[in-house]
Amino acid sequence: MNDSDSTCASRAPKRYWNAHLAGVALGLTLLATFVFTGHGLGASGFTTALAARAAHAAAPSAADANSYIGPMVEGGRDPLGGWITWQVLGVAVGGLAGAIASRGFRWQVAGPVRVHNGARLAMALAGGVLAGFGARISSGCTSGLGLSGSATLAIAGFAFLIGFFVAGIASGFALRRLWR
Repeated sequence: MNDSDSTCASRAPKRYWNAHLAGVALGLTLLATFVFTGHGLGASGFTTALAARAAHAAAPSAADANSYIGPMVEGGRDPLGGWITWQVLGVAVGGLAGAIASRGFRWQVAGPVRVHNGARLAMALAGGVLAGFGARISSGCTSGLGLSGSATLAIAGFAFLIGFFVAGIASGFALRRLWR
């Protein structure tokens, strides 16, 4: 038994939701979102709105002239005033509340023990940037295109989910040596 095994063994077991119940809860949340708001779930639009607001604050005329960002800020419109901002903030607050309630909250940099924290953070940033870029070019993130798209039986939603899982499996195989 090595040091990482004894460290893991000494921690109290984490209390997670039953995967089937969590899936049903997510499905009901998605259904309620469609029924009450007329659209599905999504998150990547929030970072786009945040970037649009920052671009408009830094260079208003350039942001207004940009064909992608311009419509988000035209007429003094605040892109952060939309539903997606409140959804993302709700997810963050709900996740924090859930972690605190389950006594699973702690500040840490998770990742392979053989890699120092700086490299872990760099890998997380690189993965986040790639995921964000992929979400923008595919017109949706895992929740927006994957869950909401496939819930409406959109072929793009299923194609995205298949690609997402294939990329995840390939990345897992490519990086698994770091976890051993």
